[in-house]
Amino acid sequence: MSAGEVTARHYATSQPVRLRWREGTFSGVQTLQDGPHDLWIAPGLVDLQINGYGGIDFQQDNLTLEELLCTTRQLRAAGCATWLLTLITDEWPRMMARLRHLRALRSQSAALQSAIAGWHIEGPFLSAEPGFRGAHNPSAMCDPKPEHIKELRQLTGSDPVLLTIAPERAGAIAAISLAVSLGIKVSLGHTNAPQEVLLQAAQAGATGFTHLANGCPRDLDRHNNILWRVFETPGLQVSLIADGIHVSPALFRLIHRIIDPKSIYYTTDAMAAAGAPPGKYKIGHLELEVGGDQIVRLPGTANFAGSALRPIDGIFRAAGMLNCAWQEVWPRLSTAPCRFMGLAQGDLKIGQPATFCLLETSSPNQLQSIRTFVRGEPPK
Repeated sequence: MSAGEVTARHYATSQPVRLRWREGTFSGVQTLQDGPHDLWIAPGLVDLQINGYGGIDFQQDNLTLEELLCTTRQLRAAGCATWLLTLITDEWPRMMARLRHLRALRSQSAALQSAIAGWHIEGPFLSAEPGFRGAHNPSAMCDPKPEHIKELRQLTGSDPVLLTIAPERAGAIAAISLAVSLGIKVSLGHTNAPQEVLLQAAQAGATGFTHLANGCPRDLDRHNNILWRVFETPGLQVSLIADGIHVSPALFRLIHRIIDPKSIYYTTDAMAAAGAPPGKYKIGHLELEVGGDQIVRLPGTANFAGSALRPIDGIFRAAGMLNCAWQEVWPRLSTAPCRFMGLAQGDLKIGQPATFCLLETSSPNQLQSIRTFVRGEPPK
């Protein structure tokens, strides 16, 4: 669609607006005196941690073009226009082979190029301690070396890359510094680093923390634990899984009081069960069980392994936990992760990509329907 327009209420101001676009870019924004009461426009959702979706696991060697396109369609149906495809801990050569294969698939499709903004490499440079390693395979973990970081940057070219790393691993601080110098965004996570090491990592250029309150044991020392240490480490943009399961509603609220909400963004940490019915699913070498409660569990344990959360549901669950309107939390799963990663997709302004969601609501926090437009193109 070379040109178009839409009239709806602006999510941030509640004012009726008419937005026009041409060649996939917003070309006009007009504030109106009157307009629809139950139709809203908001930026497309952006998720920085998608491990799989709709029954499709990204941690496999033979992923097909059609599987990635199917995932993209399902994510857009759930409001997510843009995402980072996430690869989790495995042997480094195998991870890089998968990444090379995935980049080749993406290069074959304009739809994938607009959807997959870049890559999140979560491992193998993580803590192998029980609890802190989560569902990651400790036998495949290793210390980061300069050649790892250089290979990652060489393989990804100019693509945005988010690297989650445990800074207590040998050589990690130097690896963080090198990665940042090569334009890789570094997030700390799956870590039990002492306070001084977290501060060293931040000084080396780490600016994020991956799914705070997860990637750690269920039982923590009340006097000294990773939560308290992160709260006291300045300069970190913290991600939270907004499903009400991985982070309890009470802790979710407390984190928003302790950390500046402008330093928080949301993620689903979705795996293959997200957007799919209950059953058994795989993430890498693990077979997981997902019940009707949407909790992803390692069979026979209480441990979580990714989530079955749809992006749009994360918005409304977060609003419910914080007892606020959905419009207030929307930026934390749209513009905030964009700013953190330096992505082009932004707010509803002239010159920005015409990528947005149209939402119909029946009451303040009751969603009736959602449609996602990408560069002016309606859902297919």
